[in-house]
Formats: sequence, C-alpha cells, structure tokens
Amino acid sequence: MTPCSGAQVQETTASAARHSYGKLVAFLAARTGNVIAAEDALSEAFAAALEDWPAKGCPANPEAWLLTVARRKLIDTSRRRKNEAPAEEYELAAVTVAEAVAEEAIPDRRLGLMFACGHPAIDAGIRAPLMLQTVLGLDAARIASAFLMSPAAMGQRLVRAKTKIRQAGIRLRIPDRDELPPRLEAVLDAIYAAFSEGWLDAAGTDPVRRDLAEEAIYLGRLVTQMLADEPEALGLLALMLYAEARRKARRSPEGAYVPLAEQDTSLWDCERVAEAEALLFKASGMGVIGRYQLEAAIQSAHVVRRREGMNNWGAVVKLYDALLELTDSPVAAINRAVALAEMKGAPAGLEALNAVSSDPRVLDYQPYWAARADLLARTGVPGEASAAYEIAIGLERDPSVRQVLEKRRAALAK
Repeated sequence: MTPCSGAQVQETTASAARHSYGKLVAFLAARTGNVIAAEDALSEAFAAALEDWPAKGCPANPEAWLLTVARRKLIDTSRRRKNEAPAEEYELAAVTVAEAVAEEAIPDRRLGLMFACGHPAIDAGIRAPLMLQTVLGLDAARIASAFLMSPAAMGQRLVRAKTKIRQAGIRLRIPDRDELPPRLEAVLDAIYAAFSEGWLDAAGTDPVRRDLAEEAIYLGRLVTQMLADEPEALGLLALMLYAEARRKARRSPEGAYVPLAEQDTSLWDCERVAEAEALLFKASGMGVIGRYQLEAAIQSAHVVRRREGMNNWGAVVKLYDALLELTDSPVAAINRAVALAEMKGAPAGLEALNAVSSDPRVLDYQPYWAARADLLARTGVPGEASAAYEIAIGLERDPSVRQVLEKRRAALAK
C-alpha cells in the first residue's frame, strides 16, 4: 500500500463509517452479545485508521481492516476486564473474521441487531432510537427530530439506556425466530425513522441521507422476507416505496422544491408505485390494520391523481381519521388538517389544526408552522401568517424549502 493523503484518508473513513458502521457493530455484537463493547472497539478501530492509513496507505478492504482491528480491541479489553465473553467465543469470532476477510464479504447482521435492541428489558420508548444510533449510526440530534424530542433529552435517554444495558448485564444476542414478532414494532419504527431522515434530502445530493433511504428500503425488504405474514411489515415497505417513487418529482429542473400537490405525476416511478400497491393489497387481505398500512393507504389515495387526474381528498381525510384514532399522533392531526382544508376549505382546516396547537411536541415541528402559515394566509390573516412563516423558515433545514416559504411570506405583502 502507498501512503494516502489526508483527504483520501478522510474520504475513505467517512465512506466506511457511512456504509459499514452498523454492519460492523452488528457483526461484533452478534459474537460478544455486548453492543456497547462492540461500539467502543469499533470507535478505537476508526481512530487507529486515522493514525495508520496516512503513513501505511488505505487498505483495499477498509471494512475488513476495521473489523480485524476492532476484534483485537475487544479481545484486549476482555483480557483486561475478564468479565466479557468467554475466550472460545472470541476464537470463533476470529475464525469468522478471517473467512470474511478472505472472501471480502462480511455478513450483514444489522437487522438481527435491531431485533436484539428490542430486548424486553429495554424500555419500549427507547428501543427504536437505540437501533438508529447503534445500527444505523445516527446522532442524537437526528434521532430526536424523528421522534419530536429535543436533542439533549434524546441524548440523555440514550445514555441512560446504554448504562442500564451495561449495569444490568443485558446481552444483546440475536433473538430466535419465535422472539421476533413482539419486537417487530420497534424495528419498523426505527426503519421508518431512518427512511424519513433520508427522505429530507429530496434531491439526493447528500450521500449520508441518500444511503439512509436506500438502506431503510433494503432493511424493510429483509423484514418482509423474514416475516412474510406480518401485514405491518408489508405496509411499511409499501409506504417507503410510494414515497421513493416520487423522488424525481420533488425538485424542478432548476432544483427548486415542488410540493406534493404541484408535482408532475408523470415523473413518479410507476414500477415502485405498482410494487407498493401490490404489497398494500397483500397486507389488506391479512385482516389486521395498523399504522403503516394506513399511512401507505393514504399514499395510495394520492396515486389516484396520477391515474384519474383529480385528487381524492375525501378518502385521504377518512384514512387520517382512522390513523388518528389508532395512534393519536400530532403529525397525523396536522396532515389531516391540511387535507381537510383541501376538501372543505381553509377555515375548516385551521379549526382542525388549532386542536393540536396545545401539544408541546409541535412547537418545534416545522410542518406544523408551515401548515399554520398557509391556512392563516388563505383565511385572510396575513399578520399571523407572516409570523408563522417566520418560525417555519427558521426551523427548516432544506434551503429549497426555505425559499418556497420565503416566497409565500413575501407574497402576503402584495
């Protein structure tokens, strides 16, 4: 190997972190049963890479290099503490690593680790966030956004959860097949949160977010293969495919953000839509309705505009009614209010939106303020609308979406 430049090292390590972090943690944790030790060892391996690669060169297989170094760190730690996995278990891991390096194919055990993080001894509310951080490498700020929580509060909850895992000696082994169904809900929530984070990058220019969306769909497919008779798994995969089918329509040729109601439906990916429709139809025949099936059905109702050239807001509102009854989600309430405004007018939508305004979870939620601003503008209250637009603009991370909001606020003065 020839020495790598600083830029090459940074690019290689960033790519390895983006593509391999969760896969490597899962591989190590599957052998040790200790996800925290696996994370620590892998962090040390990345630190070692930043020291070694500039002088010795970037390896042909960075993933295998990191895995080998992390395994050595685990063994060293085990020998020092003498309270980790038995030595023979690490020897088995060593053989597996050697085989993996030789084949340049490290098994992907991320989904197994996600189910492991659904251990019944871990608080239900932190299982999905723990999966997102441990398996998919999201930081606390991004996870907090997905669960309508402050980054500080989410960070504290994740630290407490990992401390409990360590102190209680919870071994996160890959569960047996009959243990998977009770843990499925948290796994699906984590996959959808990852997809939603990736979905924020409408143009697909952010490699981290683009990879997240693709990986979420990949993991969703794995779940449906493992648990083919779980309608909610089918519903989630359908939901993600409906959304992904619209990616090309979410930006104009100039890169401007295009809201759903204004998208050119001819740009929607008809193959993904057809696959989503088939999955939703299969799920609907299983006799159990859940959140993801309802959300996918809402997206299916929007597909009517592609087929018939007209919106089906009545069906959308009814589906949101069912979703609200099932989940009591403020996000569903906001979206229902927007759909109701399209069906019955802005005053009706604003009245519905006011019903959720006292929920503290919406105070830092950009879509709430954007919807409120739009409905206030349409009901002839420009001053309040402008103030709401200002909050929405401040909360929005996507420059293209901010431009749309800024144009709408500027139009209030005309």
